[in-house]
Amino acid sequence: MLYIVPTPLGNLKDITLRSLEVLKSVDVILAEDTRTSSKLLQHYNISKPISPYHQHNEHKIASHIADQLLAGKTFALITDAGTPGISDPAFLLVRECAKHNIKVETLPGATAFVPALVNSGLPITRFTFEGFLPLKKGRQTLLKRLADEDRTMVFYESPMRLVKTLTEFIEYFGAERQCCVSRELTKMFEENKRGSLHEVCQHFSEKNVKGEIVIVVQGAP
Repeated sequence: MLYIVPTPLGNLKDITLRSLEVLKSVDVILAEDTRTSSKLLQHYNISKPISPYHQHNEHKIASHIADQLLAGKTFALITDAGTPGISDPAFLLVRECAKHNIKVETLPGATAFVPALVNSGLPITRFTFEGFLPLKKGRQTLLKRLADEDRTMVFYESPMRLVKTLTEFIEYFGAERQCCVSRELTKMFEENKRGSLHEVCQHFSEKNVKGEIVIVVQGAP
């Protein structure tokens, strides 16, 4: 059995009782960053073998993990924050498990774009999750296509690229398109800045930005 276990975005209380039960019961915990995950496990007095599983090694070890699962071991996959598979490693391992008819159970829990989307004040009956934009190849092509997207759009971004990305959104979507930028979700300094792309871009151009970023942008009229 492979369990996909969401972990808190920041506030360590945002983890389900079932997630804690699973983490205490498995043979091995796979973690994106073992140092980061160790803090969470220590907080809840969970002592289990922990092994790295991230974008740099997943292609090499997914089949090996599947072999161990077939041999009877149980694994839990966690990432630094949120639900594995949402802009984080998980897909390759789940696909490998499906290939070998290994049972996979995904637990509900924290995912950054959900609170950001609901809190945006923008229509959410229909939306598209775009995650991180390509850094180079295909970026402009995608932005041109999204300029006509009429659903609310959700993006992830790093603090260092936030202003650049908002500037590009102004270029392709128009300065008056409404948006909301959420950062440091569930943490002490959580911020949700709403307004036009121009207003929000100007706001973040004048401050030092930290934390994980979710950008929610109004769809085309």
